[in-house]
Amino acid sequence: MDAAAIAKRLLDADASLWPSPNVAATRLGWLGLAVDLENEANALIEWADQLERSHVVLLGMGGSSLGPEVLRAAIGSGALTVLDTTDPATVASVTDDLRDTVVIVSSKSGGTLEIQTLLARCWEVHPDASKYVAITDPGTELDTLATEREFGRIFRNDPNIGGRYSVLSYFGLVPAALLGYDVGALLAAARDVNSVDAVEAGVAMAEAALAGQDKATIRVPDQFAEFGLWVEQLVAESLGKGGKGVVPIPTTGPEKGDDRHHMSVELSSPVDLGRAFMWWELATAAAGHVLEVDPFDEPNVAESKANTKRVLSELPLPTIETADADGVTAWLHDNTRPGDYVSLQAYVPYGDAFGLEQTRHGVRDALGGMPVTAGYGPRFLHSTGQLHKGGPDSVVAVQVVPRTPRPSLAIPAFDYDFATLIDAQAIGDHQSLVEHGRRVLRVAADDFAEIN
Repeated sequence: MDAAAIAKRLLDADASLWPSPNVAATRLGWLGLAVDLENEANALIEWADQLERSHVVLLGMGGSSLGPEVLRAAIGSGALTVLDTTDPATVASVTDDLRDTVVIVSSKSGGTLEIQTLLARCWEVHPDASKYVAITDPGTELDTLATEREFGRIFRNDPNIGGRYSVLSYFGLVPAALLGYDVGALLAAARDVNSVDAVEAGVAMAEAALAGQDKATIRVPDQFAEFGLWVEQLVAESLGKGGKGVVPIPTTGPEKGDDRHHMSVELSSPVDLGRAFMWWELATAAAGHVLEVDPFDEPNVAESKANTKRVLSELPLPTIETADADGVTAWLHDNTRPGDYVSLQAYVPYGDAFGLEQTRHGVRDALGGMPVTAGYGPRFLHSTGQLHKGGPDSVVAVQVVPRTPRPSLAIPAFDYDFATLIDAQAIGDHQSLVEHGRRVLRVAADDFAEIN
């Protein structure tokens, strides 16, 4: 394919690049962000410098949280905590003391259940509106609520930008400014992207997938390991639909396999993330053109949300068959076939990313190098969850839940607590996978080392 011609059509916001009907016409605002927000860079930095706080907590999910987490981790900052889980132990540890803390409430739709419940918790602990910042689309529930409560600042984002393409909008730049980034330099790096090079890489990734190499092994430098979270969502949620897809496997080390397509992330400094974000967005959009899928919709994401809502409306929670964690490898040997990949889905407290990654490596090696992905729930429901349900029937899921009952943590104004909520999300996700005929095993473990 002519990468230069595709790049020109893409930069011209030509929605006919993707099969009709599509939502591209109302999702291409990200293409101009590096120019459109250039004049606001200094104002964002000045606002952040003047904002009194000892810490920042960001409430977000998916595209609202993963970009800020990448920016935070790239500079090793403890000034920002991204809260994108409903696990009660994690929520309590972050929100028990919010004195002198700025809370960013970040949601494109403004109606995401996780954000509503997390905000309810934070507001009960520290109801000082001057310490709250909202980032959302104009006219959303969150916009209305933030206006009524007189939040310290409301950033209304361009609605023509989907969540996973929003990192160079207010959703990423506001946290970046609070982290001390030179926002103008981030945008300048994005403007310097080689669009033809990005499109060529996206075309190659999609053509490899069509030829059977649909596991994109994306090598990320150790210093920028968290970039893998963001690019994994971008590729999986954009391309995994209609029985098609590319399975992203972010890794800091080499991985081999006949069904692998190898890519790498080139980064020289934290500011260079601006270029990397734009490069991968262009590449992924171009891959959607080759695969003939709409890279801007997420038709299967709503299923688990609906299942969660249904489960919560029929309390008490149903009992789901749960196996012992020491039988995972044996079950996988019996239930996988060539061309599959394993998805480890951990509905457990955050805090042991190393243990989860080691478990991923252990399962991969036990299966002779089969591709294995790993993620925390409910985070991945707004990320790779689209691929698991809408992509090819090559996913074999292992859902991990705690063996020890979760602690109770109330959600103000809700009829259930956080423990019930995350358990309902796990059950709803399990039901959605089963409804799609996916192979799924649910196991209980309090430590990733128990999984073998």
